[in-house]
Amino acid sequence: MMTLETTLKTDPRTINYLRLSITDRCNLRCIYCMPEEGLDFLPHSKILSYEEMLYIVKITVRAGIRKIRLTGGEPLVRKDFIPFLEKLSKVEGLEEITLTTNGILLKENALLLKQYGVRRLNISLDSLKADKFMQITGRDYFHQVWEGIQTVEQLGFYPIKINVVAMKGINDDEILDFARLTLHYPYHIRFIEYMPIGQQNHWTADRFLSIAEIQQRIMTLGLLHPLQRNSLDGPAARFILEGAKGELGFIGALSDHFCDRCNRLRLTADGHLRGCLLADHEFDLKTPLRQGLAEDQLLELIQEAIRSKPRRHGLIKSAPRKCVRSMSTIGG
Repeated sequence: MMTLETTLKTDPRTINYLRLSITDRCNLRCIYCMPEEGLDFLPHSKILSYEEMLYIVKITVRAGIRKIRLTGGEPLVRKDFIPFLEKLSKVEGLEEITLTTNGILLKENALLLKQYGVRRLNISLDSLKADKFMQITGRDYFHQVWEGIQTVEQLGFYPIKINVVAMKGINDDEILDFARLTLHYPYHIRFIEYMPIGQQNHWTADRFLSIAEIQQRIMTLGLLHPLQRNSLDGPAARFILEGAKGELGFIGALSDHFCDRCNRLRLTADGHLRGCLLADHEFDLKTPLRQGLAEDQLLELIQEAIRSKPRRHGLIKSAPRKCVRSMSTIGG
């Protein structure tokens, strides 16, 4: 088995991006994430309070974090999310607050999201067909999601990133349809390889579609021109089709490891800090926080998590091990 290599003092990566899971609950039951009956959701007492999240965020800013992505589960289902966002937007030192959502509650929350500083959105959408959306997510909410996307476009959110988990035999017949959206809309369509995450995940090799295969199909529409990355970008390799209004992104966690440029940490809903989505080593921040550990000592724990961030996640495409946690608790 491949062992994890930890970072060295000479590690060239700048860790400036924290993905914060607000809740492990979700109003969808996507086939690659959560079974229809749900998971064993965490009781409220085991999830970080908003006050605890704010306190930890302020310390991570001292450790170099400049960008926060709010994730879930589905972050908009947690009660009092908007008042929390208002407070988060006032944290000194944060340069960017972004949101990942499934879009179901986006339309009704869009104005307040914009008011409190969110401009960049990642919206999960694995099909442009209502019946297939139902098949993948277990819920008949396609039209609500599409209305949410149109609403945030009208309100001037930018970029609007649409995340597509590409699965062979399920939605790979829509790859060109998604790519064509960028010719007419200013959307950033991001194709993500199907990853083995969580014990209820139904990953199989025959459903796996590599980024190379996806790109090969899209190149039937035209040449893919590479775009330059910036310091707060996530892992996507960015491209644009000739004459397109939007762009395309490709995230190949299995076929094209991007560990050498990964700039992220993840704080789970129950207060564990992870250096890697696909490695199960975690640092418990909640317990020492609730036991009254001093701020400087918590800062040292966070800095240790940064120093211990794996150089490689160790997943092998042909015979992957599974990440134990579900995506909904990690804040993937």
